[in-house]
Amino acid sequence: MQLTPTEEQLMNYLWKLKKGFMKDLLEAFPEPKPASTTVATLLKRMVDKKFVGYKVIGNNREYIPLVKKEAYFSKHVNGLIKNFFNDSASQFASFFTTQTDLSTFELEELQKIIDAQLKKKQQ
Repeated sequence: MQLTPTEEQLMNYLWKLKKGFMKDLLEAFPEPKPASTTVATLLKRMVDKKFVGYKVIGNNREYIPLVKKEAYFSKHVNGLIKNFFNDSASQFASFFTTQTDLSTFELEELQKIIDAQLKKKQQ
């Protein structure tokens, strides 16, 4: 299951906060802030999708992310590779390194990451 762009925005705030009440999430939004009813509706949908949980404290709900940001991002990247790059990570890497404006330093950092992963796999 996937989040809408607006749900993703809210989820990013919740990941950053680690947990939060409605007022905390509303404060995270830039001006003009959405109505609290809008955020409540988004949270309900995200709870239904099992991306967010909550615990009741008094009359308030404290919202907690149930999905880690890395897991969500990884699923999206894998879907992107599958759907747009014929399930080929090398096609994705080729596109990413040639079609983006990466600096020499960034490319060298990517190379170090790849070299480290190759070394781990060879052991």
